[in-house]
Amino acid sequence: MSTDTLVETPESVRSDAFVEVNYADRIPNNVDLASDRQLQRALEAWQPNYVDWWKEMGPEGFQDADVYLRTAVGVDPAGWAKFGYVKMPEYRWGILLAPKVEGRTIPCGRHKGEPAWQEVPGEYRSLLRRLIVVQADTEPASVEQQRWLGATAPSLYDMRNLFQVNVEEGRHLWAMVYLLVKHFGRDGREEAQALLERRSGQQDNPRILGAFNEKTPDWLSFFMFTYFTDRDGKMQLAALAESGFDPLSRSCRFMLTEEAHHLFVGETGVGRTIEATCAAMNKAGITDPYDTAAIRKLGVVDLPLLQRKANFHMSVTRDLFGSEISSNAAEAFSAGLKGRFNEAQLSDDHQLHDATYPVMRVVDGAIVTEQVPALRAINSRLLDDYIADCQGGIERWNKIIEKAGIDFRLTQPHKGFNRRIGEFAGQHISPAGEVIGAEMWAAQQDEWLPNAQDLRFIASLMQPCHQPGEYASWIAPPRLGINKQPVDYEYVKIA
Repeated sequence: MSTDTLVETPESVRSDAFVEVNYADRIPNNVDLASDRQLQRALEAWQPNYVDWWKEMGPEGFQDADVYLRTAVGVDPAGWAKFGYVKMPEYRWGILLAPKVEGRTIPCGRHKGEPAWQEVPGEYRSLLRRLIVVQADTEPASVEQQRWLGATAPSLYDMRNLFQVNVEEGRHLWAMVYLLVKHFGRDGREEAQALLERRSGQQDNPRILGAFNEKTPDWLSFFMFTYFTDRDGKMQLAALAESGFDPLSRSCRFMLTEEAHHLFVGETGVGRTIEATCAAMNKAGITDPYDTAAIRKLGVVDLPLLQRKANFHMSVTRDLFGSEISSNAAEAFSAGLKGRFNEAQLSDDHQLHDATYPVMRVVDGAIVTEQVPALRAINSRLLDDYIADCQGGIERWNKIIEKAGIDFRLTQPHKGFNRRIGEFAGQHISPAGEVIGAEMWAAQQDEWLPNAQDLRFIASLMQPCHQPGEYASWIAPPRLGINKQPVDYEYVKIA
């Protein structure tokens, strides 16, 4: 599918009975919050702290703008959202769980086949809380990383998409905070407050995962982030949606509905960048994609630089999956707290008795593949699923380049490239999968990763286009607008 026809659709959604969201409450919800006064008071006490955090760390300079946003009004995939102008601090963040599946059982691990838990199993309380906190921490981190991008938005269409991603990351934080406060008592309330106190990139109190402390200084980084790093979010949410703890499963199932838009923004954003580059090259009669100086004079991003940016974002995101061999991941699976991607479609015993899985590692200076117990290789399998899932969009990007008649292909680097965590940490692996020395890495890394000159060039392109229908030189307009609106619609009314 090309970006001409790519549409915003949920990637991983189960169709269940429609559940209406109650917007009469101070906190919109479909969990009958009013019936639990203690929980309601606790969340209403957290709410002003959240709004204060949003005003401090949310999109800088656009809190008073009217933004054409979608807001969830239900959890039925056929018609779950409405669109309209909203000021972001007034967005109706709420608590939304997918409908309960009657008779649901735990899909994997030692408790496979037992009724799904509606309350926290005491023996797994600490592990479950940690899983929820780590997922929750990524949501506000994304908002913080992206808070300055509005000022350099290449169009109002793109600005609106940024803000839609931001408010939905905020809602995903609400989803996890609800679970913490409802099911973990004082510990949960303290964790909920700590989520508002950590800051992306802060030295003394950073976000938990490394990739969420990286800067997102420009729109190309944002598009790469929403395609590659939010795809990690998709994979993690899909695995957590298999949880035997049913409230977590239900929360993640609906979060996947919203996550689809974030992936759409990333794929089409990079695709439109490629389209603008190819069109400018063809118009100028440039056929060599490595004629960097001439291409950059056209005000577009050369394709080799796009490859280097993709290399960086892919490698940083792969570290989010943790060590390929992990006792913590094994225990989460065995406990039934977290499954694998598409767990129900896998043809094994879902307990991994005596099963093995191939894992790559470096032995005596060479990359080898060894069979290890599948239970300890849960992270490795999820990473492999992620790499396979990334390929679809990359192929669609390559079709844009091929259609333009330019001899260039974007590729994924070897899974060991530029890694800081796991089996390849401390190793120097080329994109082709060669184990090399430190000197060779230092000599060639500018061919594989963006250097300071590359980043300065990208920064030079980040000139705002804040008039309806205007688009920066480095990115093509979309083929379709949001919610059937025209591409020159005033998606953000800047005060």
